Amino acid sequence: MIALSVKLLLAHLLGDFVLQSDRAVKSVRKRRFRSPDFYSHGLIHFLLIVVLTGFELKFVLPALALTFVHLMIDATIKFGFETEKNRIVCFIADQALHMLTLAAFVNIFHPFKIQWDVIWSTDAILAITALVAVTYVASVVMKILLTPFAKRIDIRQGTQHAGKLIGMLERLFIFAFVMKGFWEGIGFLLAAKSIFRFGDLKESKDVKLTEYILIGTLLSFGIGIAVAEIYLFFRSIAP
Repeated sequence: MIALSVKLLLAHLLGDFVLQSDRAVKSVRKRRFRSPDFYSHGLIHFLLIVVLTGFELKFVLPALALTFVHLMIDATIKFGFETEKNRIVCFIADQALHMLTLAAFVNIFHPFKIQWDVIWSTDAILAITALVAVTYVASVVMKILLTPFAKRIDIRQGTQHAGKLIGMLERLFIFAFVMKGFWEGIGFLLAAKSIFRFGDLKESKDVKLTEYILIGTLLSFGIGIAVAEIYLFFRSIAP
């Protein structure tokens, strides 16, 4: 099962990301079903699956069906829902649906059962809770705690929601570092962020802005470490 899954995944990654040019993507978006690139994309996927599965006859017809479904997913997402504003969401949905079809393909030859007891185990619920806390909950908490400081300074406007996303990624890295016991990684992350922020602090010559950034950084790091440690504690005592 693992071998077949890896082969299908490689075929998908090669077909969707390596062997599909930007020109082809633009052509499909513009001309839709009239674009030859739409059909060549499907042909490439089919050939990749056939080649990577060793030209075994039992895989040919399922590969053809998988290719057809792949093209229908692309057409539905790109032609029916995708716009400039929701392109990222559509990309995630597109890839998620492709992964489900690959799983269905593997299930034909290697039937498997979804282990709900593992998915909804205490450890899994704890992990999900910790990830929600370290991302969205932490963002709201930081916004509330930093509001009194933000009112007293002139914060430069950056890309919309970029600061929130950077903070989430930052705390996810910290969470992962604590899980692995790689505390040096946290120091490296703090140093890297300080270097990138140094230019802003130097140019602003604003003590209050400097203090605001430092408070936000330390608060973000502190929350990330605290959530990770709390998660480890509860995981150690969970049945």
